[in-house]
Amino acid sequence: MQSIRNVSDLRLYFHRNERPIYFISATNFNLLGIDQWVNRFQYVAHIDCFDGRHPNVFVPRKLPHEEFTSIEDINNYLLQHKDVVDFIERRGGKPVATFLMFDERTEELARDIGLEVWFPPAALRSRCDNKMETVRIGNKAGVASVPNALAKVTGWQDLLATADRHRLGHDLVIQSAFGDSGHTTFFIASEADFERHRDEIVGEAELKIMKRINCRGATLEACATSSGTLVGPLLTEIVGAKDLTPYKGGWCGNEIFPGAFSEEVRAKARSMAFRFGNQLLEEGYRGYFDLDFLIDTDNGEVYLGELNPRICGASPMTNHAAFAYADVPLFLFHLLEFSGVPFRLNVNELNERWADHVFIDSWSQIVLKHTDESIDVVSNAPSSGVYRMDNEGHVKYHRFDANRRAIDSESEAFYLRITGQGDYRYPGADLGILITRGRSMDKDFRLNVRARDWIRGIKGSYQGGPMPRTAEPCAPAPGAFKIL
Repeated sequence: MQSIRNVSDLRLYFHRNERPIYFISATNFNLLGIDQWVNRFQYVAHIDCFDGRHPNVFVPRKLPHEEFTSIEDINNYLLQHKDVVDFIERRGGKPVATFLMFDERTEELARDIGLEVWFPPAALRSRCDNKMETVRIGNKAGVASVPNALAKVTGWQDLLATADRHRLGHDLVIQSAFGDSGHTTFFIASEADFERHRDEIVGEAELKIMKRINCRGATLEACATSSGTLVGPLLTEIVGAKDLTPYKGGWCGNEIFPGAFSEEVRAKARSMAFRFGNQLLEEGYRGYFDLDFLIDTDNGEVYLGELNPRICGASPMTNHAAFAYADVPLFLFHLLEFSGVPFRLNVNELNERWADHVFIDSWSQIVLKHTDESIDVVSNAPSSGVYRMDNEGHVKYHRFDANRRAIDSESEAFYLRITGQGDYRYPGADLGILITRGRSMDKDFRLNVRARDWIRGIKGSYQGGPMPRTAEPCAPAPGAFKIL
């Protein structure tokens, strides 16, 4: 087997790939466009975002099932679906599975139908995903978190005593081991705050107790390989925007653009990600991962926030950044790492190349959730595809396309619909993802006028009807839990 020595070899290898590779998830959002780089790459999805028009998305018939409570439940359902099993068997070869989320049951079901999982084991991912373990891994790598204590909390006075021992002050942020930051992060500055969240705090075996700082969030994806850790660009985060999400602190999008961060901050984040990735290799973890950073706006210090040992919601931004089109998307290095093909790459050279401003262009993605308190059934939903905005801020569907690069100006946007006709809309339901050229936020990192026009236009394309008086129990509509 010939060794891969450079990016040209890598591009050619996946252009000629004959091994069926699947991304199995609720939607194809997280690896949008990877099928254009990898021959025989196919998406198996539960939600038909493209109404059957995407050539590489397979959606099986809907069958009765127990209520989904996680992405893992969706994937386990798909792996037991006769349509999916038959589809994989018909395509033959030695099939490979990639996922956004999976558990030990997923691994077992994949083995049963002959799928090789190209990710570290679920048990290892779960250990690394623990927010306390992330702090410990970071400490080993010399990657500092916001000043913190890792401890069990039995009550308000106990919390104050722990904070005092570690000099954290009494304005605190508390996180539990797992979960979305919009739901499992608690801001505690008084006993009244503590009592509001007592049940979520006191029941945990260990918590991350942090000093509260004034900060901006950022995220960066990387890939730990046998040649070292490759580091992608630093992205801004859109968090808690009321037009987009009902959850305070909830993630609702990203931006990438030159000048988003100072060169000093970018260099710090790249160095931290490189060291953290190399430490993950020591822990036995390899492949794709995402780090969230907190940038102290008072002194410019960069801190480790969270680890996502997987692809995530920011992955479409990373894998469509300018460096990906100059070389290859970051996810291809993940596939290479698990392919068994021998390779030796100059990681330092690639990291230095990608750090150049010329490899950063300007894009944004925003995740639209249903923010009203109402609950209804969708009677009309906008199609996935390309939309246009006129000079007065009115939005209209223009044409179908499955490729986000098809939009050629800031007056166009690509919309990936998630909640469709017949689905339920309720507070927090994921409606879809809007991808645009240019920025969605202003200089103060609030949604700009153009973004608000896009949001109003897309949401205005939805129509809802009353809930049926009697209905059989059914699975929750997309958005009942985090699916991105």
